[in-house]
Amino acid sequence: MGRKRDLLTYIVFDFISAAGAWAAFYYSRKAYIESPKFGIKVPVEIDSAFIAGLILIPVFWLLFYYTTGYYKNILRKSRLNDVGHTLITTILGSVFIFFFIILDDVILDYTDYYLSIGLLMLFHFGFTLFFRLIITTYLAIQVHKLKIQIPTLIIGGGAEAMNVYKEITSYRKPSGNKFVGFVMVNHSDNILSSCLTHLGSIHELNEHIAQHKVDEVIIANEPGDNNKIEQILDKLDFTDVSIKASSSLYENLKGKTRIYTLFGTSLIQVENDIMPSWQQHVKYLIDVILASIFMILLAPAYFAIMLGVKLSSKGPIFFRQERIGKYGKPFVLYKFRSMCVNAESEGPQLAKKNDNRLTRIGKFLRKTKLDEIPNFFNVIKGDMSLVGPRPERQFYINQIVKRAPHYMHLLKVKPGITSLGQVKYGYAENVDQMIRRLRYDIIYIENMSIYLDLKILFYTFVTICKGRGV
Repeated sequence: MGRKRDLLTYIVFDFISAAGAWAAFYYSRKAYIESPKFGIKVPVEIDSAFIAGLILIPVFWLLFYYTTGYYKNILRKSRLNDVGHTLITTILGSVFIFFFIILDDVILDYTDYYLSIGLLMLFHFGFTLFFRLIITTYLAIQVHKLKIQIPTLIIGGGAEAMNVYKEITSYRKPSGNKFVGFVMVNHSDNILSSCLTHLGSIHELNEHIAQHKVDEVIIANEPGDNNKIEQILDKLDFTDVSIKASSSLYENLKGKTRIYTLFGTSLIQVENDIMPSWQQHVKYLIDVILASIFMILLAPAYFAIMLGVKLSSKGPIFFRQERIGKYGKPFVLYKFRSMCVNAESEGPQLAKKNDNRLTRIGKFLRKTKLDEIPNFFNVIKGDMSLVGPRPERQFYINQIVKRAPHYMHLLKVKPGITSLGQVKYGYAENVDQMIRRLRYDIIYIENMSIYLDLKILFYTFVTICKGRGV
């Protein structure tokens, strides 16, 4: 609850700052640009355009901050980072507003353009940074006073883990870390048990993170255990915790790290994200916006399909089934029913070509992929993405993992309505085909980008138009 409140504080004051900056800019434009042009004092009118600006401009800034990852990991912000982030986003966002809103303003000469964008940047940067520095300073003080604590787990129980623990806890300014315990990498290192609770081994790592609601993990295993780094990181892929590591592990983490000084203790910040933070947020925004647009545009098709499903066979219109999503979390998938009600009376079965369980309209729906239109609701809910590996049932995941353990990498991301595997391979009728399709989904994960998503969406559309299905 406290974390959400702190995040809301940043959002509210960012909104207020953006609105205040726009109001100051609006007044200044009247006083220093329009008044000299017309030779009279131009009054500031509180009209509909002004009110709309006070609402829409701040909303634009909040979305921009979200896509650039400012609202991530709010308890570890620094005032220096606040200055840098605010300066860069102010410049980029102001240029965008200038070209789309201010550029067509009536001016006396071209120097007024420089004055306009300069005033906008000055007001926005000043207002935003002022409140951000206050909030960040306040939260830092709360952390130092231990009024805000971050549940933290140490991976490792030997001398290196003990050194990290002592450095953090003995530093003159408390770090805010509330250590819930540690897990051992091997059974020979148990020195840290004299200070912290031994929770178990890395095999139960994710269970301990969920049980103790851990927000931060510090990897501090012994040099001889560095061959287990990848195993640890693979497990942490299925969590959303902040990952830091002892500086002694730098050689094993090259390309995934940046140095992070935790109140006197030099740790490595492990960046294990598949996509940059800003691309992840942009991907989510694109998902929600396009899914909403598709649901509106396809509303007539919804009603026609609902009628067709109802008339073609007895049973419900919608098909609901539990699938496995990001980090292995189950969710309910929604589709239009394309099969008879008792299609799986003999247990889980995958659909096949010329499947006699398909209803009359079901054959058409599956070929055109129209049965998956309700998936857009899953996208808006946040269970799925437009593009990502297709979600499977736990029954089939268990079979796939026995033969292809690397399937678990697919659970690093949200499942999708369409995927590279769907475009290149199509539907899988058995586990063997699922495994063959897996290689395309692994390629997608290793190369995830906004550009690749748009490319897959385009080819999905082309494939459907050609009547091949996906």
